[in-house]
Amino acid sequence: MTSPCKHAERPPGRHDLVFVSPAGWRAMLDARGDLATDTLVARWPKMRWPTIRRRVLPGEANGLALGLPLPPSAGKKRISFLVDNDHVTSVARPPLLRQARAYAPRNWWPTLDRLDALAQRDAVDARAFGSLAWQSLTGLDYVTTGSDLDVLFEFRTETDIDRLVADVAAIEADAPMRLDGELMGADGAAVNWREFHGGASELLVKSIDSVGLLGRHQFISGAMAS
Repeated sequence: MTSPCKHAERPPGRHDLVFVSPAGWRAMLDARGDLATDTLVARWPKMRWPTIRRRVLPGEANGLALGLPLPPSAGKKRISFLVDNDHVTSVARPPLLRQARAYAPRNWWPTLDRLDALAQRDAVDARAFGSLAWQSLTGLDYVTTGSDLDVLFEFRTETDIDRLVADVAAIEADAPMRLDGELMGADGAAVNWREFHGGASELLVKSIDSVGLLGRHQFISGAMAS
């Protein structure tokens, strides 16, 4: 399976993979008695698979908010956890497209290769999240015939985002799947690439702490959503 690299020391952010210690897993599962007989969830700490950082829900207690999306065979269930920061062993970004490629259906490979070449041209990190990412991280069957390809484009201040999204749209026109995903700046704020490509003057911007409308130029310049 793909082994994500350890991220620089900072609080886990949007789309970050969070690896939890055995003691942390015991505490998380003890707090979720409804999962006591779930054999699939029980495999996570044994296999040392990650969780994912999520936004805190209203009324949640203190702790780092984590999520665990299960594969279609388990009903695509989304499980929420809270863990003490002391139980986080490492944090990583989602796998790069080229790392996840081997776990994708073969008819996806040309699209993945074109997106990877585009990312290298524009000095953008193109990462998989969603079904392909989890399939590459666990080896479980997440990708189905109806799955989208979720891509996170981590751009830089010098990136020509308009050209980037126009080229992504051109690649999607020939792709066997729908291309979904986000554009994320260095501040961790992100927008849907398709919405940006649509040319709206205001964009729905998501961060780990908030969701709100932000002017197009503010987003490009790195202003966080309020």
